[in-house]
Amino acid sequence: METSAFIKINPADSVVVCLRPIKEGEVINVDNKAIKVLQDTPAGHKVLLMDAPEGTNIIKYGYPIGHARKDLKAGEWVNENNLKTNLAGTLTYEYHPVNEKLNIAKSNRTFNGYVRKNGEVGIRNEVWIVPTVGCVNGIAERLAAKLEKETGLEGIDAVHAWHHNFGCSQLSGDHENTRKVLRDIVLHPNAGAVLVLSLGCENNQPDQFEKLLGDYDKSRIKFLITQKVEDEMEEGMKILRELYNLAKNDKRTECPLSELRVGLKCGGSDGFSGITANPLVGEFSDFLVAQGGTSILTEVPEMFGAETILMNRCETPELFDKTVKLINDFKEYFLSHGEPVGENPSPGNKAGGISTLEDKALGCTQKCGRAPVSGVLGYGDRLEKKGLNLLSAPGNDLVAATALASAGCQIVLFTTGRGTPFGTFIPTMKISTNSTLAKNKPNWIDYNAGQLVDGVDMKTVLEGFIDKIIAIANGEKSRNEANGYSEIAIFKNGVTL
Repeated sequence: METSAFIKINPADSVVVCLRPIKEGEVINVDNKAIKVLQDTPAGHKVLLMDAPEGTNIIKYGYPIGHARKDLKAGEWVNENNLKTNLAGTLTYEYHPVNEKLNIAKSNRTFNGYVRKNGEVGIRNEVWIVPTVGCVNGIAERLAAKLEKETGLEGIDAVHAWHHNFGCSQLSGDHENTRKVLRDIVLHPNAGAVLVLSLGCENNQPDQFEKLLGDYDKSRIKFLITQKVEDEMEEGMKILRELYNLAKNDKRTECPLSELRVGLKCGGSDGFSGITANPLVGEFSDFLVAQGGTSILTEVPEMFGAETILMNRCETPELFDKTVKLINDFKEYFLSHGEPVGENPSPGNKAGGISTLEDKALGCTQKCGRAPVSGVLGYGDRLEKKGLNLLSAPGNDLVAATALASAGCQIVLFTTGRGTPFGTFIPTMKISTNSTLAKNKPNWIDYNAGQLVDGVDMKTVLEGFIDKIIAIANGEKSRNEANGYSEIAIFKNGVTL
């Protein structure tokens, strides 16, 4: 049988991953050992290389992804039915720093962005309407539609109203999460101008919210309290016309890649995610960090099982301590709701070949390459350090992507093996793990990492990927933008009044 039918990711692995469906009775030759496959095994799934008595750790990516639920034989299909997670509660960790040098050359590549008054750079020039409370979502949508129709978007990229359900009837942490994320959106450099739209009686009072913005550009960010005007549509359009007339004159200028900030996210993963798309994004993340740029990894629950790899890449003991807190706080969040910390892979993940949370995490964290961790952010925090950052947010696709954009990313790189059309309030590039998905869903997928198992080398695929990212940074629409799929979601944990 041809070796391209499977891949052994790490020499220490006790499983191989099927690159195509393998039939019961087929013989595979791994490390000069002939193994008869005992069940029909789908592409992306795992075949065991040696007998594993009950309780034996199963190794993939060089690390345990769980243990055998029962005695298993070499050649068996390893899946969620016979593999059990090793994850439990919070842990105590020790810092063993790993300082790996990237040795990636500086590039003269640039992108054309919009340099804002505060020096931040956007890759879009849009007019945004940001409600302080969900009660005015309808007004915001009507205003956005009216401005788009009136202007034809001449001189700007888009008009968006970022509707959400919050801003009132929330307490403590949830209320602050809402305020911080809305602040981050208002200050985001992809917006050339912003109308902050309020009702007037909400918990998220506009005068207090304005203080949260700090020293902002008052010519580009305007407020309207709808309860205080007779005709909110007339007043809103008056402000929007003023903002539009400023934004439409903004021009792109050449910027170094050190000003690019990308979010790293995956969803609808499959058995190829850790072989193709996630390693490709990891290569790009390392490339960008080597140019002085920034990448952010989130989805804290999808770090469980791979967290020590990230912890030991922290540049300082203080960052290590922050990462330990990042992990254990999220575990406590699960446990406080009576939920286990290891039940994360979705039905789609399992169908695609991901059997445990460790299996998912070890593939997921490859998106951040090998760079050292230079910053750790809480939910709603804005970037302070260039380089690789870790961000507290859940695994939910839209909540996590919104959190990445809120932290200051201008673009999200989203790997997927199952496919998804969504996008958050910044361009959300979809990178397919396999060529079948890219072929079947060209209206969703921006770039095909499946080339890596089709015989194309990493260097060639990475060069094309860099070109595509820069093209989107320069103004080419991502598929979610072309489809008009853009929205936000804010993390909620507590009581609604």
